[in-house]
Amino acid sequence: MSKATKRKHVVKEVLEEYVTPTEDQQIMRVLGSNGNNLHEAVTDSGEQFLLSMPTKFRKNLWIKRGDFVIVDPIKEGGKVKGEISFILYRDNIQYLRKLGIWPKGFQESYTSAERNKGTRKVQNEEKTEQEEPDSDSENDDSDLFVNTNRATVLYSESEDDDDDDDEECDETKENSL
Repeated sequence: MSKATKRKHVVKEVLEEYVTPTEDQQIMRVLGSNGNNLHEAVTDSGEQFLLSMPTKFRKNLWIKRGDFVIVDPIKEGGKVKGEISFILYRDNIQYLRKLGIWPKGFQESYTSAERNKGTRKVQNEEKTEQEEPDSDSENDDSDLFVNTNRATVLYSESEDDDDDDDEECDETKENSL
């Protein structure tokens, strides 16, 4: 089977099938990636351990912090105590909630997309409460999406620097004439 065909079948399986966890499987939330296809995850009771991603998902599907997965436990594992058997997307999560199988520890949790929408709403509500009616909101960037994966650097320009630059430009123009 070629790589393209394999990828097509794996993606189709994950996106179109609704899977319920078996007796020994459990639903976990991914906390982050540790590299080498290992991911740190937490159960609904708060227990944390490492999960391995099987080769069929590698370079075909990606998971990020906050996503939910169905995990097969590895009993003989030292550090790695589980293997990801299925990645849950929004439709799968809604299906499991309708069936009543969704863990109680994750009831308030949302998918990463729903969580981002919620934080934007909260930020917008806080912004409207803090704004004064006569304030200039055109230069306010607080409602923009904040990328938590990058360090934020704030640059400020002083008016004195701008004036000096303008004077230097004028002098060079006069000298060139």
